[in-house]
Amino acid sequence: MIDELLRYQEADGRLRAVEQGIASTEERKKYVTARKFLEKAPEKLDALDARAAEFKRAFERLEKKYAEIADTIKDYENLDEMVDEQGGEISFYKKSASQISDSLRALKAEINRLVSQIESASAEYQAAKKQTIAMQKQYKEYKVRYAEIKEAHADEIKKLEDELAVLAKDVPKDTLAKYTAKRKEKLFPVVCEVSSNRCPQCGMELSIAEQAKLSDGTFIECDSCRRILFKRK
Repeated sequence: MIDELLRYQEADGRLRAVEQGIASTEERKKYVTARKFLEKAPEKLDALDARAAEFKRAFERLEKKYAEIADTIKDYENLDEMVDEQGGEISFYKKSASQISDSLRALKAEINRLVSQIESASAEYQAAKKQTIAMQKQYKEYKVRYAEIKEAHADEIKKLEDELAVLAKDVPKDTLAKYTAKRKEKLFPVVCEVSSNRCPQCGMELSIAEQAKLSDGTFIECDSCRRILFKRK
């Protein structure tokens, strides 16, 4: 059984090499980069839109408040008349006018900060929009190029897949299922022959109990790298 499984793994290794060759191409890398960017782009642009709308509302509130305070300041332009008509100390009115003026300056500074934030958000939005357009172009271009590369290797991949289908018939279903599960975990090689009572891939030393199982012809799983281990009798 072990020889059949190793033959299957050898053919699987050749298929893996072809797949890795395709995956490492510049065409695929640029295609995947653009695709991932575009998947997240709408969410980012929506967030920037919402942020801009929030800034706008805040600016309108501050602008309204600024106008209200400015109107109040005008009431103090005829300070002498207010004192004559209502009586009281002029120092009180001057103090009130000074406090309102301070509030006005603080509010103006806050508006200026908000304007700066709005301008920054606007620049960020424009940059994101420009990048999105560029990525849309890259996606369309490299999707075609990547498809061409896959098509160029389609016959080779089909041949290897057919070979694997034939070899799979000689491997017990439960063993093949375990192999396939390990393969999905990105392990390769999946099956290894033990050398000097250690896993040949990660170097983990096997326990006496594990060595005994191997001596009986039983497969074991490495506690460290999770590969399937065997030992020929």
